[in-house]
Amino acid sequence: MLYCGKGITQGDIVRKFGVSRSFISNIENGKTNPTLSTITNIAKALGVSSDELLK
Repeated sequence: MLYCGKGITQGDIVRKFGVSRSFISNIENGKTNPTLSTITNIAKALGVSSDELLK
């Protein structure tokens, strides 16, 4: 998980974007496909490009 190395927790992402912890977990586990907007927002929060986030 890219955010772990950034000092950001899953909880931080949940609070910032108003999504559930299970939604983030499902994205991480490939069970949910996030929208482009969600990808862009999470990438911005992590300070990385959308491409880097999707690797």
